[in-house]
Amino acid sequence: MNVHVSTISGFGRHKRKIEPFAIPTHPGTDAGFEELEAYARAKAASLNQHLIGYGELAETEWKTANLAAPDLGAMRHYRLDRIRAELRKRDLAGIHLYDPLNIRYATDCTNMQLWTAHNPVRCVFIATDGPVILFEFHSCEHLSDHTGMVDEVRGCTAWFYFEGGNRCMEFAQNWADDIAAILREHGGGNMRCAFDQVDSHGVPCLEKNGIEVIYGEDLMEEARKIKSHDEVICMRRAIVSCEAAMAEMERALKPGMSENDLWAVLHAENIRRGGEWIETRLLASGPRTNPWFQESSARIIEDGDIVSFDTDLIGPYGFCCDISRTWLAGDGDPTAEQRELYRIAIDQMEANTAMLRPGLSFRELSMTATQLPDDCMPTRYGVLFHGVGLCDEYPSIRYAVDHEHHGYDGVLEPGMCVCVESYVGRHGGHEGVKLEDQCLITETGYELLSNYPWDKRLLAST
Repeated sequence: MNVHVSTISGFGRHKRKIEPFAIPTHPGTDAGFEELEAYARAKAASLNQHLIGYGELAETEWKTANLAAPDLGAMRHYRLDRIRAELRKRDLAGIHLYDPLNIRYATDCTNMQLWTAHNPVRCVFIATDGPVILFEFHSCEHLSDHTGMVDEVRGCTAWFYFEGGNRCMEFAQNWADDIAAILREHGGGNMRCAFDQVDSHGVPCLEKNGIEVIYGEDLMEEARKIKSHDEVICMRRAIVSCEAAMAEMERALKPGMSENDLWAVLHAENIRRGGEWIETRLLASGPRTNPWFQESSARIIEDGDIVSFDTDLIGPYGFCCDISRTWLAGDGDPTAEQRELYRIAIDQMEANTAMLRPGLSFRELSMTATQLPDDCMPTRYGVLFHGVGLCDEYPSIRYAVDHEHHGYDGVLEPGMCVCVESYVGRHGGHEGVKLEDQCLITETGYELLSNYPWDKRLLAST
């Protein structure tokens, strides 16, 4: 069964504000367990990475960009209100979240984000009218205290095979019993509960307790799609940091270095600015740029190669910076074919970005967007546009030829953030160009959030 960890006085919502580095006085060697526990959590909360902030380098760059600090408290409450509004629309008692990004959205706390993405050892329950209960990994109850968004922390019952072995079903039933008890206490008789992710062997355990299991990923995507003022500030700051890292990358680019050498610069510069991780390894050079989706390798970049990459970067505040650029390696001039591929990509990017406005349907975007020459269509990118926030998010908007089988409809709304994509490489060709920008849908149109310049040599006319 879950080990209950009570919320220590002074933590949780509506409690005192925690200041960074405000380490409390140790209660003394004769202190009891509860006193030591309270001290340890207060100490840990004041030293949490997100409370400490992102450091002088990032802050200096943000100040230069004239970006004020976000109101994180307002952002956190906005997000929780968005989730609860979606719960009420669906007549749900609550939602149980395992995806680390959904947990981040709901609570703004993190814990080993990549590891917990494939090891479900922490989760959170959000009651429609009741508490936020975080089920945390062993000895990690202190990691949410700084946010003021979690009402109660409990130990998490893990019921996947690595943690449960031949007792998986027993642990799954224990977990389901706990969820049922929470719903009976806080659901007002409503046993309809949404889950963003749930392994199949746990569903019968929930149903045995009279719980109606509802698909919850759509709920979270709908909640996350409209960004608040403070979320946009966070995204702007993350993009400034990402583009500063890209500039270091471009300065480092020299023939004779490996793709991995260049890719490592982006990782290092992201971490220096308080970024978190990079979702993919999409950097390729020369003939590895066509077809797309080769991952960064030990190949040596040669003079005259084009180098294409997609940042797919999770930066400060946990926001995704999804920007693609293509550069020319060395000091020479590009070939006529390199310029032509680049021109096609730029034309597509500029035309499709200019389309963005609120009220435009996804189908209209698919059908009227600038497409590619016939010999570039077989290698086309999977989408023309997609949403972005804490990662790639709803919606995913396809090429016209793919809409019937893979597309769906919806409408652009103010506050949505979207990426505009282009990959241009001829079928069976030598190289390919990858470009991508990040935009905010405004009340009247769009605002370009990413501003990294195009490659001047590739852009120059012959």
